[in-house]
Amino acid sequence: MGKKKILFVSQEITPYLPDTYMSNIGMNLPKYSIELGNETRVFLPKFGVIKEKTNNLHEVIRLSGMNLILDDFDHQLIIKVASIQSARMQIYFIDNDEYFPKKIMFHDEDGKFLENNEERMIFYCKGVIETVKKLGWAPEIIHCQGWFSSLIPLYIKKIYNEDPLFKDTKVIYNVFDTEFVGSLNSCIVNKLLFENKLEESDLSMLQNPTFENLSKFAIGYSDAVIQGSENINKKVFDYMKDSELPFMGYPGEEEYEEKYNNFFDSLVEEEELELTEEEK
Repeated sequence: MGKKKILFVSQEITPYLPDTYMSNIGMNLPKYSIELGNETRVFLPKFGVIKEKTNNLHEVIRLSGMNLILDDFDHQLIIKVASIQSARMQIYFIDNDEYFPKKIMFHDEDGKFLENNEERMIFYCKGVIETVKKLGWAPEIIHCQGWFSSLIPLYIKKIYNEDPLFKDTKVIYNVFDTEFVGSLNSCIVNKLLFENKLEESDLSMLQNPTFENLSKFAIGYSDAVIQGSENINKKVFDYMKDSELPFMGYPGEEEYEEKYNNFFDSLVEEEELELTEEEK
């Protein structure tokens, strides 16, 4: 299989966030992709628990400065980068002082789930795509890791679907066991409807934005799905299997990188076959 262009939109990456199965996936998959010679780009929210000085983050002036409009308000998009030298890997961080305050990830310092997590997620997902556009880079595959990346499939398939950069992009949604309790703020629907290309029917599943519904929503706009953790929400798992999308089951905790890469290859090969058929 030839070299691929892969965009990893991550929720957790070690060593920037605590060492978990998901954060190890977040680091090891792009590392393996780079070793194979693929064009690889990696994005992560600049959560406030990530220490800038310790991790040598610095702002990329040429990419920063644009404003993202959310719910009729401008929010400055700041792009920072850091490198993992041992992996020859550069990480792009999506930042904004309002959405990613110090010491905070998803909960405040009293342990309460943040009331604006839905808006933070919108800002992250839209920020990733706008930055990729500014880079002028067309990914063949977008791998979305975890619920904080769950709006990427919608953006690619409904909002940026006419952009030539994403014309042939395959979006993979990877579900982990990082389930949150309760739900996001239901105002997520109105905030997404501010995008002129969307209608209420596109967002019906987000009227009650629980982890289950958010995951099903992302799957509905994806080209393929992965069971990232051994034990994920059963209703989400059943929905994945019933979707009839290309599916990869839990790959285990050891030597999973090749399994992921083979799955990515199968999707690119499928796209190439479709293009060949169209030419006929």
